[in-house]
Amino acid sequence: MVRKLAVVALIPLALGACAKTGEIDASGGGAGITAVRSACPHVAIPAGTGDITIFNPANSREASAIDVNAVMTNVTSKCDDAGPQVVTTVNFDVLARRQNADGARDVSFPYFVTVVRGGSSVVAKRINRVTVHFEPGQLRAQTTGTATTYVDRSAATLPDDVRKRLTEKRKAGEQSAAMDPLADPSIRGAVLSATFEALVGFQLTEDQLKYNVTR
Repeated sequence: MVRKLAVVALIPLALGACAKTGEIDASGGGAGITAVRSACPHVAIPAGTGDITIFNPANSREASAIDVNAVMTNVTSKCDDAGPQVVTTVNFDVLARRQNADGARDVSFPYFVTVVRGGSSVVAKRINRVTVHFEPGQLRAQTTGTATTYVDRSAATLPDDVRKRLTEKRKAGEQSAAMDPLADPSIRGAVLSATFEALVGFQLTEDQLKYNVTR
């Protein structure tokens, strides 16, 4: 699921990594592709991992057996790419609801943060937990969670020859003007290889993920 989402989410990012693709300066001065690509990873929640449901009894999937459910939302990120490592801090909210409001209760939910390179290669993954506290009589509660990812800046930087191909000036009427550099497999591959995603979501069991996908 993570790999499938990463591929889908990354392709538009790679294609959109350079603005004005294919736009040529008809005045004769020529124009390159305006680079807007960042070394910072794209941050997202993989499909099917943004909520978690706990049942009581655990083997039941009836609505009446739902004990606690939680949703991960309001994901934000702050990226520092000034040093040799690109450090991204991801923050998110967890909104939880329980069915029985009797007494105080703490519920701990596992979550993961993973770094995906090139849309398919998981290069790092960590699992942590976030705890929601319910006061007596309280059905709803929320808390915040955080995760941090690290990517070598050199790995997230395009090679000079690739950057030159993407930004070189092209004049209308020339053969090169009609060719999108990203149509070249080597250029597209280099952009993908230097592109990272930071994905965060609940660490689900196989049954929990199946429940999320099929309900």
